[in-house]
Amino acid sequence: MQEHSPRFKFTRRLLLPYSGEEPLTRSQARRVIFSWATVFPLALLICTLPVVVVFGANASLQRVAIILLLVFVAGVVIFGVMAWFVVLILNRSARLFQKQQAHTSARISKPSGGRYGS
Repeated sequence: MQEHSPRFKFTRRLLLPYSGEEPLTRSQARRVIFSWATVFPLALLICTLPVVVVFGANASLQRVAIILLLVFVAGVVIFGVMAWFVVLILNRSARLFQKQQAHTSARISKPSGGRYGS
């Protein structure tokens, strides 16, 4: 019998492919960290463009490029560290869940009747 694996939407698979029952693999964790460190800073950079255009109308092109580069690099650092922390916590909670499931199934499989087996 095949196990049912949830099929998430593309954005969910890209940003957080997590079911809650098992820890993320190293490749999944790297993909989550890389995607968070690129997708969110790019969105932040695109949202920053109108602000830079309005307030930096008389600024040089070099200054505008430096501001945009700083926004992107700061976003990569912030969201990369945040994704690393999220992966760490999710993996820890999944391992605890697995340990609890193993403990519960081991307790259920014991013969009933207590100390004397009756």
